[in-house]
Amino acid sequence: MKLRIATYNIHKGVSAFGRRARIHAIKEAIDLLDADLIFLQEVQGQHDLHAIRHPHWPGQSQHDFLAGDSHHSSYGMNAVYDHGHHGNALLSRYAIAASTNHDVSDHAYEQRGILHSVIKAPAGDIHCFVIHLGLFAASRRRQVQALITEIQNSLPPDAPLIIAGDFNDWRNHLSTSLYEHLGVREVFDDGQARAFHSLLPLRKNTIKTGRTFPAGLPWLSLDRVYVRGFAVQQAQVLSGAPWNKLSDHVPIVATLEFLAPVISDHA
Repeated sequence: MKLRIATYNIHKGVSAFGRRARIHAIKEAIDLLDADLIFLQEVQGQHDLHAIRHPHWPGQSQHDFLAGDSHHSSYGMNAVYDHGHHGNALLSRYAIAASTNHDVSDHAYEQRGILHSVIKAPAGDIHCFVIHLGLFAASRRRQVQALITEIQNSLPPDAPLIIAGDFNDWRNHLSTSLYEHLGVREVFDDGQARAFHSLLPLRKNTIKTGRTFPAGLPWLSLDRVYVRGFAVQQAQVLSGAPWNKLSDHVPIVATLEFLAPVISDHA
């Protein structure tokens, strides 16, 4: 079974300072991706001021609007304010069996969460984690440790999973922990880092990632996709038009193949 997935920080569907609504153009662009699973960050569940200011602002929450008739959606509300709230969302072509939002806020000035959704795909259940980590390195380390602990405590060690989103980890300090504790692979990594893992310590700068920020000239690797139980057939950053005008990030798209479970001869 093949899956086409994407991760994208949509900047709440508006331009800088909310001057222009871009949510309709974002929906058109996302529809053209034809992705089975779409991991979204900075999704506006409600924004009363934008609804008043911008003609044709969607009457639905952004995750429902972007899902349309083709996808199911789940939403994790993180930041709440007087006129609305925003968080992470998952759009899925397949049914969503369960969804839980884990609060990993590290201090009062940043509300962060990890959205865990279980997808009922034809080949089996897939655990999807939508991530948007904090701006401070110490916060990100604690938030990734919370992610690792949750996965280790609640999932079988071989359960297929996809972790995707905005990690804000431009120095690539977090990949090593995810590789070592969860057995994942970043979709841009060619596997050489793990090939030498038995001989040398796995170093952060040996794990390849894609550059997604800023959208006009991407040179920082803020957005990531880590997978377990899948072969990566293709991964790319979608830079240039129309993506360079829709958000401050550009999306990552990957094609994955579901790996069959290994069955022991003695089973």
